[in-house]
Amino acid sequence: MEHANKTDSTREMVKMALLMAMNCVSAYVIIPLPFSLSPISLQTVFVNLLGFLLTPRQVVITMCAYLLMGLAGLPVFTGGTSGPGKLFGPTGGYIFGFMAAAFIISWLRGNNYSFKRCGFLGVVIGIPVIYLFGVAQLNLVTGIGWEKAVVTGALPFIPLDIVKCLAAAYLAAPIQRAIGGGR
Repeated sequence: MEHANKTDSTREMVKMALLMAMNCVSAYVIIPLPFSLSPISLQTVFVNLLGFLLTPRQVVITMCAYLLMGLAGLPVFTGGTSGPGKLFGPTGGYIFGFMAAAFIISWLRGNNYSFKRCGFLGVVIGIPVIYLFGVAQLNLVTGIGWEKAVVTGALPFIPLDIVKCLAAAYLAAPIQRAIGGGR
């Protein structure tokens, strides 16, 4: 029995490490927008996958490790950036939003995979939570006002973020099968 617990524990740590690594790599895939401080990135896919594949406790551990790596100077934030200036700068709120969204999605997801449920949670809960944190910090740090913060920090991203959430919901089941283990 002890061997099974060690195997499960190792499998869960590997799963968390792989998902964190994929989140870090996805931060490098960006498309800058000339009218926004925030670029388009692939991170929405992997933040949703964290919520779909990990327990809430595992999400917190994984995202805290990610934040600490970025604060320590490892280039894991969007566009290969790092440090407190990025985390507490105009677009750092999205990073905090990633953590909150992944946690809430994981908490609400349940134990049985459902594409519809995961897609719904990503689109209806995840995206608004990420935007809430991101737009709030964008407004607070830059002073551009709520309307401009929403217009430049949320609205242009909605269509593609919906697609990315649905892609993550679709990918969750095969990834779970490939890396094994329970939720």
